[in-house]
Amino acid sequence: MTTTEAASAELRDLLITRIRDVPDYPTPGVVFKDITPLLADPVAFNALVDALAGLCARHAATKVVGLEARGFILAAPAAARARLGFVPVRKAGKLPGATLAQSYELEYGSAEIEVHTDAFTPQDRVLVIDDVLATGGTAEASLELVRRCGATVAGVAVLLELGFLGGRERLAPALDGAPLDSLVAV
Repeated sequence: MTTTEAASAELRDLLITRIRDVPDYPTPGVVFKDITPLLADPVAFNALVDALAGLCARHAATKVVGLEARGFILAAPAAARARLGFVPVRKAGKLPGATLAQSYELEYGSAEIEVHTDAFTPQDRVLVIDDVLATGGTAEASLELVRRCGATVAGVAVLLELGFLGGRERLAPALDGAPLDSLVAV
């Protein structure tokens, strides 16, 4: 797995100052990273979309995956800005038509995500975009779906990496040398 400098110090400062900590949400002891102030700030949001679109180009992506739900908010405009197709990876049962499913483990149980079986071609290079990399379970499952559909993983890009939760280490084998770019790491 490689890591690239995904954001300048100026961009990191802009983004981190627009991410609000919400203590004890959704449960006591958790500090939730709320990106809604960043999304509401047109300068910060456009800078974020530009940076993600730049990563699409840097990694020669041909399609962009957004992970449900906040990943959709970031990935769709980045794909549009980069003039690429956008593919949603959704929670099980949310997509119409033929899908492939992938289960993954959560801290307390398991979950499943799906993608349309015809979302990718063997020629596609797919960049997976999400808002936060925490434990890495959802991102890991999405990489498996991309490969099961016959496409190549171009990389993973996230707005915020919570390094203390070990997601980068968990993802390393699934990335198989593809880059993991985080614009902000805490």
